[in-house]
This record gives sequence, structure tokens and C-alpha cells, in this order.
Amino acid sequence: MRILIAGGGTGGHIYPALAVVRSLRARREDVDLRWVGGRRGLEFGLVPDEGLPLDRLWLRSLRSVDLSLPTLLDPIRLGASFPQAMALLGRLRPAAIFTTGGYVALPVVSAAAALRVPVLLWEGNVVPGRSARVIARLVRAVAVSFASACGGLPGPCYVTGTPTRELGSADRGEARQRLGIPGDARLMLIFGGSQAVRRFDSAVEAALPGLVEKAYVLHLTGHDAYGGALARKERLPATVRDRYRPHAFLRDEMSDALAAADMVVGRAGSSTIAEVTAVGVPMIVVPYPHAAGHQRANARLLVEAGGGELVDDEDFDGQALAAAAVLLDDEPQLSAMGAASRSLGRPGAAGAVAELVLALAERRPLPDPAAVEARATGRAA
Repeated sequence: MRILIAGGGTGGHIYPALAVVRSLRARREDVDLRWVGGRRGLEFGLVPDEGLPLDRLWLRSLRSVDLSLPTLLDPIRLGASFPQAMALLGRLRPAAIFTTGGYVALPVVSAAAALRVPVLLWEGNVVPGRSARVIARLVRAVAVSFASACGGLPGPCYVTGTPTRELGSADRGEARQRLGIPGDARLMLIFGGSQAVRRFDSAVEAALPGLVEKAYVLHLTGHDAYGGALARKERLPATVRDRYRPHAFLRDEMSDALAAADMVVGRAGSSTIAEVTAVGVPMIVVPYPHAAGHQRANARLLVEAGGGELVDDEDFDGQALAAAAVLLDDEPQLSAMGAASRSLGRPGAAGAVAELVLALAERRPLPDPAAVEARATGRAA
């Protein structure tokens, strides 16, 4: 049984799909999984590492926001990708398609509709984006991270949460031992998502001398800023230098980083929020200011539940980061925020989405929405 995964661009589209891939493999030994992506996106580096064949359309899955020649060529690439997607689906003949939306999904889902291949769309934002609303009209069912998103999408809609790597069973003590963090020390995890974030790097630069006096700082810099972070580390006094741990990127170790952290500082992408709430870590959330305000809507749910504090992007600097670190001294507040964060977690999201995909591939009736949500929250096996 062949299932096609369609997604690309940023980690927010790729990592949830990879979590579903692992869940599908665990449920069906005979499943044949393939991935279709675009040009320039992170899928080119991440997907082959999972042992998945990758087909790439002509369009760019990670587009520029500025006006340039590649941006002007995007509509041409998109148009050329429709017949390419038709030919690809005609050759592969998948039983079903799972897509995380985005630019790549447009030609793939359109081709699937023409060829009558059932599709499940996952939408991770509180407010569905324009492409998600278009794609949703062509798919058999939609899975969402937040119940409020269902109101803006047609057809059967299932609340699953955001598929993530396995995090629910991560042990804090063992994670700290693997990372070399003392059990009684505070740990702040800072990351801006799958892309390097200059604003985060500048805030760390300004606040770091004070931060390392208070806590260990695990900083995911992105590849471009990693060299500067290493130089910054060397400028620290020798007595506290080991407290600053810059990394260009973390993959499997990210589970340990989240489990070990006392506080996360990061963006409000749906995958980030999902992983933070699956572990139950307080968060200082700095929404990405563009993309129609989706991240701000995501952040608002976490903040209103009591699991985080919001800092606007334009206000996030060294002073704001230092102020956030004051929370590390308030154990009752940290504990309350952690519990509130955990109450939003859906550690079974990947399994719930995988069951929906398999139902489509096997031409079974779709399951009851309440049963799917129970699986996602961990209340059902």
C-alpha cells in the first residue's frame, strides 16, 4: 500500500509529517511511503535522512518575501508543477495522500482531486491560511491542531493537535544527564524554529553575561549564526563559559533539550507549541510578526491558558530576555505555568493523524471525531 506525503519549505510543514511517517510505519509493515516536495525547502536535507524517496516539483516550497526575479518566476513554476504532479501521481498511483499544506500542496492536491485519490490535510494554525482554505475544498478530510480552526474549513474536520516526535515519556533526569546539565541547575532553551533568527541572536548577545550567572543556556542558533555564537562563548569568563551551550541545530537531542528545560524561549509555530505543551514547559513566546498573524493567534491560546508569556517581536531584545529569566527564580510560578502548558498537550497526535490516513488508504469509513481526539490526547490506546 503506497501513501504519498506532500509538504515542504520550513520545519513547521516537514516535522509534523515526519512524525506521521514514523507512526504509519509502526502501524503497517507493508506501507510504501514516498515524499513529494519542492525546491529550496528543508525537505531536501531532512526527508532522505528518514529513508524516504523524495520527488521534487519545479516550484519553490520555501519562497522569498522580498520582490526579486525568483519571486516573479514563482507563478510560472507553480503552473508548470500542475502537469508534473499529474504525471507523478499517475506513475506512483498512491492509495492516499497526506499533506501538511503550503505551496507544494496546491498542485499535488489538485492532481489528486482530478485522479480521485483521497487526501488528508493537516492544518496547524489557529487561523487557517489562504492556501489551506483553498486546499481544504479538494480533500476528503482535515485534521487540525486547534478546534477553532474547523470553523474556517469545509468538510469533515478532526481535532488531533500537531504531530510531534515522541516526547511524552522523556525523563527529565536522564535527559539532563545526557546533556551534561546538573540536576539542580536551571536551564533555558532558546530557539527560533527551523530558520536562523537574527533578533533572537541579538537578544542573547546582549543578555548572555547575566543569563549564565542564573542558568545554563542551550541556544539553537541556526547554521549562519553558529560561528558567532562560538566566539561569544569564548568571550565569557572561564568560570561560566560551560553554561552557554550553542548548537547550530538539534535533531534527536531536541527531545532531551525539551525534557530538561525549565523554560523555553521561542516562536509560536504550531510544532513548537505542540512540543512545548507535550512536555509541559513554561514558554516565553515571541510570535513571528508576518504570515498573516498566524503565530500570534497560536501564542494567544498558550498565554490565555497560563502556560506562557507573550513578548512582541519588536519588543524582544536583551532587556526582555533578561526580564524573562527572572521567572527562573519563581518556582511556584514555573510549576503553575508548566501544568497549564501540559494541559494543552496532545502527545498522541501523530498516531491519531496516521489512523485517519490509513482509513482513507484502506477505503474504510472515517472514525468518530471524539475517538480521534481521545487518541490524540492520550486517553485512548
